Amino acid sequence: MSIEIYGIKNCDTVRKARRWLEAHHIDYQFHDFQAEGLDPEKLEQWIKTKGWDTLLNRRSTTWRNLSDECKANLDESGALRLMINYPTLIKRPVLEFGSTLLVGFDPERYNKILKGSYT
Repeated sequence: MSIEIYGIKNCDTVRKARRWLEAHHIDYQFHDFQAEGLDPEKLEQWIKTKGWDTLLNRRSTTWRNLSDECKANLDESGALRLMINYPTLIKRPVLEFGSTLLVGFDPERYNKILKGSYT
């Protein structure tokens, strides 16, 4: 089963996740959605699976730089538009593994879900 990891190449958390995968000899494909873009249908699928609130990175510099008007009364469609226009608003990394979708990096979760599948 293939693993796709989505994020931004220079993101520290993405780097940690990639190093973890490499240290455990787990092959993956990396998709830099800042450089390569992100299919809106893929993002919609993630939102259906995890919820837009889980995917929206409110701790990012991009979020802090948005106007209060953009942030106010945000709903799913507004969050989707923001994340498409500003990919750095997507919490990183997003990892797809079969029907499993992991948002953010947690070594214990990766170990529980991924390592058992590859050892």
